[in-house]
Amino acid sequence: MLLLLFASPVAWAVVTKLDVEIHEVSGKPLADAVITLQGPIGGPSAALSANMDQRNQQFAPHVLAVHTGSLIKFPNSDNIRHQVYSFSPAKRFELRLYEGTPSEPVLFDKPGVVVLGCNIHDRMLGYVFVTDDPQFAVTDAQGHVALDNLAAGEYRVTLWHPQLKGMLPVEAGSLKLPASGLKQDYTLTLEPLPEQSAPATRTFGDAFKRATRETAQ
Repeated sequence: MLLLLFASPVAWAVVTKLDVEIHEVSGKPLADAVITLQGPIGGPSAALSANMDQRNQQFAPHVLAVHTGSLIKFPNSDNIRHQVYSFSPAKRFELRLYEGTPSEPVLFDKPGVVVLGCNIHDRMLGYVFVTDDPQFAVTDAQGHVALDNLAAGEYRVTLWHPQLKGMLPVEAGSLKLPASGLKQDYTLTLEPLPEQSAPATRTFGDAFKRATRETAQ
């Protein structure tokens, strides 16, 4: 008896790892930077659910990256009420004044940058980066991120950060990821933050104006 075994291409892929460090031009490690990859098939499936919490009158995390089609919950861990909203082209929505966790998550079904604000607390500002790319991650406080379980091969790299000019993602070329893994460094040129003396209401307004110029990934 002849037994034929078939395996998917993913099963034959060589699994490896990419370590990334992202810095500002000054050399300072850059937190909350997003890296996305397009390349060979393989690796884990993108998660289609996530949380954007509210703690100490801040969005946590400050930057959340998700795959297009993800459902995001917005729990409120503060002991005061918040009213989360966004007017960004990639997702317009409003969660009226609430405590705890709204029963229904919000569907993010278009790629792009979504700027979050709170109608009650003007200085609350957060970002959701929605991407079609299969692999993505956000840097930690040291500007580092590790992407595991990647297939060896060539990838196209895109980088994003809220302080990039026009709040637009930038193409960062391509890289060849060997079976032994790779360490890669990137540098981003950022726009200065608004002056601390500026009125609180301008913080969200300025970010929103930048977000309206974003383009789909």
